[in-house]
Amino acid sequence: MPRVASASERDIWCRTISLFLIGFICYALPWSAFAALPLVADNAAVLRIQGSNTIGARLGPALAKGLMEQQGLRDIKIQANSKDNEQQIVGLTPQGRQVRIDVAAHGSSTGFAALKNTRADLAASSRPIRDSELVELESLGDLKSPGAEQVIAIDGLAIILHPHNPLTRLSTEQLARLFSGEAKTWEELGGIGGPVHLYARDDQSGTYDTFKELVLGRRGKSLSATAKRFESSEQLSDAVSQDPQGIGFIGLPYVRQAKAVAIADGDSQPMLPLNSLIATEDYPLSRRLYLYLPPTSQNPWAEALVNFAQSAKGQAIVAANGFVAQTVRAMSVTPSSQMPEAYQALTREAQRLSVNFRFEEGSANLDNKARQDLNRVLDYLRQHGKMTRQVTLAGFGDDKSDPSRAALLSKLRAMAVRRELVKSGVVFREIRGFGAQLPVAANTADEGRIKNRRVEVWVY
Repeated sequence: MPRVASASERDIWCRTISLFLIGFICYALPWSAFAALPLVADNAAVLRIQGSNTIGARLGPALAKGLMEQQGLRDIKIQANSKDNEQQIVGLTPQGRQVRIDVAAHGSSTGFAALKNTRADLAASSRPIRDSELVELESLGDLKSPGAEQVIAIDGLAIILHPHNPLTRLSTEQLARLFSGEAKTWEELGGIGGPVHLYARDDQSGTYDTFKELVLGRRGKSLSATAKRFESSEQLSDAVSQDPQGIGFIGLPYVRQAKAVAIADGDSQPMLPLNSLIATEDYPLSRRLYLYLPPTSQNPWAEALVNFAQSAKGQAIVAANGFVAQTVRAMSVTPSSQMPEAYQALTREAQRLSVNFRFEEGSANLDNKARQDLNRVLDYLRQHGKMTRQVTLAGFGDDKSDPSRAALLSKLRAMAVRRELVKSGVVFREIRGFGAQLPVAANTADEGRIKNRRVEVWVY
């Protein structure tokens, strides 16, 4: 008689068949069917984003829509809420169930307040989190940790004028005098037009915080009470473009019909808010756009949105919405007489990558964006076959009383980047230190010195 399998043998056999079937199904069906994020009770949002108007007006909803598309949702719509500067992104599952993401864009400060009050899963901010906010939110974990502080795009504050204003450049010092009310007429700046009309974002805005930090606060000044304030970036830009005496500051995608002027800071050359100069953060009024994900977060949609924003598809959405993506590309640089001869030689023989490595304040450690950029640079070098002796690092620093010390420190910064990339097999052609030459910001304030402490990547 045939032997009857024991209970234990039947159990093993059943488990084997189950594993085989699971493996077959995982192979045969699309991956997205198993990547689907969990849903929540009807009429509740799966994800709530609050904070920056710069991000929340267009970019945040666009990224949310992209994530929904990645999740296989259909009939996705971005629709206005009953409140100003609030939107809902709504899609349907294949079974017809509604999925919703809420975006409220009332200013960067409101995002951190919403995290504290558990009214948001992600904070969108157009400025770094403040020390006071870190302390208030410490129960959520360290929001300055690499996983929590996510740079999703680079933006530049454009200084905008009426299209017929003849001025083409301003310094940050002139901007401080203008927006504090010390300079009251265009004639004081060498222009024409009589009294200056000031336009500014509201106090909750990260755009205003950035302008205050980079321009006004550095010189101990405050915004003039005569400035007209706006919560909406679009409305501010349109008001300036219709006022021949107007001047305002705005995020790069919102220049619209206005005219942007070149800006100089300290000894830097005047720079227009061009994508190439913003990508490297050389432009004096460049800034980072952030999503802050609490380390204690239990919302898989929040983590998924952060990961999607950092992906190639997410960065394509960043670029499509007028911001500067962090995708690495090679750029040709035109040599000029202001450059050291060794740097001119670099511009003639090599191309510069669209990324600068920068460091934590008062530290030789790479900052959170630089840690992300390491992988982006490695991907570029691998894809273009430049892993062996086709890369030069150029280090720069802030001004020192001893030029030789500045040169040494700048080379040590380049060596810090080299140390990280060598771990992944990059063999370098050369490591250079240019000291305090070619500043991109004034060395009279901490913010400027931090920007000048940078490492450029050049490829042959």
